[in-house]
Amino acid sequence: MTSDRARRWYAPWRVVQAAGGLLWRRRADGTLEVLVAHRPKYDDWTLPKGKLDPGESHEMAATREVFEETGLRGRLGRELPATRYHDRHGRPKRVRYWEMEVEGGEFVPNHEVDEVRWVDLATAARMLSYERDRALLESLSVAR
Repeated sequence: MTSDRARRWYAPWRVVQAAGGLLWRRRADGTLEVLVAHRPKYDDWTLPKGKLDPGESHEMAATREVFEETGLRGRLGRELPATRYHDRHGRPKRVRYWEMEVEGGEFVPNHEVDEVRWVDLATAARMLSYERDRALLESLSVAR
C-alpha cells in the first residue's frame, strides 16, 4: 500500500463499515439463548461482526462474517440498531447488525474467535465486554 493510499485508508473522516449478527436459538424448554464470541486478540466477549469487503452489501457481510467467525449459518432476520464507535486505529466505525436464527453449522476455533457460548440473555449481558453489544440484546424482538 502506498503512503497516499495508507493515509486515505486511515483518514479520520472515513467511516469503517462493518456488519454482524446476533445469533439466537431456543432450547427444548423454550428458553432463548444467544451466542457470544471470545476474541483472543482482544481478550473480549462480543458479537460476531466484521468489515465489508469491496462491493459487498451489509447483509452479505453479516452472513459471511458470522459464518467465518463461528462456523454457523444464520437466517437473516430483522435489522437491529447500528452501533457506532472508534476502532483501535481511532477511525469512526459503524456496525449494522441483524437478528439471525441459527440454521446449522459447527463452531471450530479459529484465529479470530477461540470460543463461543450459547447463553441466556441475562448471562450474555454480564459476559459481553461492551455496552454497545449489551444494548443490542434489548432490541432482540424474539425475546418478547
